[in-house]
Amino acid sequence: MTSSLQLRVLPSLAEVGAAQWDALHDRRNPFVSHAFLAGLEQHGCLRPEWGWQPCHITLWRGDELAAAVPGYLKHNSHGEFVFDHAWANAYARHGLAYFPKWLGAVPYSPVTGPRLLARDAADRRLLLEAIAAHVCAQGLSSAHVNFHAAAEDTAFDADWLRRADVQFQWQRRPGWQDFDGFLASMDHKHRKNIRQERARVARSGIGFRVVHGDEASVADLDAMHGFYLQTFAGYGNAPALTLPFLRHLATAMPRHLVIFLAEQDGQPIAGALCLRGGDTLYGRYWGGAALPGLHFETCYYQGIDYCLREGLQRFEPGAQGEHKLARGFLPTLVRSRHWVADAQFRQALREWCAREERDVARYAQALRRHSPFRDGDGDGDGT
Repeated sequence: MTSSLQLRVLPSLAEVGAAQWDALHDRRNPFVSHAFLAGLEQHGCLRPEWGWQPCHITLWRGDELAAAVPGYLKHNSHGEFVFDHAWANAYARHGLAYFPKWLGAVPYSPVTGPRLLARDAADRRLLLEAIAAHVCAQGLSSAHVNFHAAAEDTAFDADWLRRADVQFQWQRRPGWQDFDGFLASMDHKHRKNIRQERARVARSGIGFRVVHGDEASVADLDAMHGFYLQTFAGYGNAPALTLPFLRHLATAMPRHLVIFLAEQDGQPIAGALCLRGGDTLYGRYWGGAALPGLHFETCYYQGIDYCLREGLQRFEPGAQGEHKLARGFLPTLVRSRHWVADAQFRQALREWCAREERDVARYAQALRRHSPFRDGDGDGDGT
């Protein structure tokens, strides 16, 4: 750490101005915006009993914010989507505490994007040094940076262990002007299946309305949040996002919020909540009636249609789900980095990560053999 930089660990994003924070990124990824992250804190989405305690690492040159990472002190691994239960169990077997740990991420969002917010590579490296120093000073077990952008890989040194996973993402190809053009690139079987799924929904008399935040009525937001609660209740999980947070997104990020509402007989019966970035649509949550094909239409086909109309290049519909492959979402590698304070554990986990990376590569290769496209290309771009 140079003498010109000062480390400040912030317990809330309210302690830094939105303009200062947002000046550190290109504003193409909505999840790292001050409005999104501060909104989670302000509207009851980060509850202490769920293990989320804001702990943002920032570097300052006088009164100027030079670099930052959205960070959290974690007392469990809830809502992270990079699974480290085996690590926590290994620590416990050796009589050591894995929690609390520090996490650099966007809560509840397995979405790739910038994490090391800084204007140049030198400040990004200083930011990582500051994170490691904070972990040591606080006696934490480790630091983790989840779903970071590929361009940030070079900032991490060899002490930051690398992990990889697979998501299924849609990427526009040249010549895809509309949904028919997208389908025309598929083999007969997959093209036919998708057409049948869409026709089944249409025969049920279901139509769709696409609303952005500044177009959504109070009733639209209430309905979408109700669908979200319904999904979480069905799985027995606690919903993190509150209705005030959804209303906050609609007003603070009006053109980033995109909601696909399925309607039947003039009433909303299902919905998908998405965020729009610079060239990417991010699918986040869905809920609604259990009707044949409705999930696929609401969560996937409406989003693809939107991307094609709006000129977006990518659609990331969320984590996991091999069923997405048959619908045009190809295997794509996502990444995370991990700094472990204990040198012996770090070496053991380095070998564990290497084995996992080989397994993930084999899994991705197997998935590519099942591409739905006629040219057989099942290779995502790895970003």
